[in-house]
Amino acid sequence: MSSDLIHKPFKYSYNNVTLGLIIANIVLYLITNLLPQLMSILALNVVYIINSHAYWQFFTYMFVHGSFMHVFFNMLSLFIFGFSVERSLGSKEFLLFYFLSGIFCGIVSFFVYLLAAKSGYTIAYYIRLLGASGAIYSIMLVYAVIFPRSVIYLFGIVPIPAPLLILLFVVQEVFNQVTNSQSGVAHFTHLAGLLFAWLYFVIRMRVNPWKVWKEHYR
Repeated sequence: MSSDLIHKPFKYSYNNVTLGLIIANIVLYLITNLLPQLMSILALNVVYIINSHAYWQFFTYMFVHGSFMHVFFNMLSLFIFGFSVERSLGSKEFLLFYFLSGIFCGIVSFFVYLLAAKSGYTIAYYIRLLGASGAIYSIMLVYAVIFPRSVIYLFGIVPIPAPLLILLFVVQEVFNQVTNSQSGVAHFTHLAGLLFAWLYFVIRMRVNPWKVWKEHYR
């Protein structure tokens, strides 16, 4: 019964929730600029969650951004990939996937920061995780599986097949985490987003992304 529930598809509908997510992120960015104290309430922080039981931060952190460029590039990525993925999955499946991936990334990041703090990197207690990039990395992997033949123009110039772009992202994030783990960029969050999308395909969709890519690039 539980297995049937995990694999049961939603009735297809398309309600353009991608646009709603983009608007929500932009509006909240403007609000937090007017009321910067909201950042400490909405962004994910280890100390705040442990001491104040602010468990809502596992959800709200993905809607707040630290700068205009941060929200701009995240929303640009959501614009580029989100509409196509939503049309393919349907709005209900897309929204479930988006929120679950964001929450998963938040939980993974929480334990990474907590472990780092307990291992001597005490500043990790005070790092604030914010932004939609974990969920967006998940969506990019989904896009690469649904549209394996799609070509993305990196910097608008260099054509790269979508699956190859995802593999390059994995290599980049692992490299950045190993060589510059204190850069302030949540590389583990990005990797968690990619991992979640992979597991989502395997568990819920019963699809192996690697097999899809191999089938299209024999």
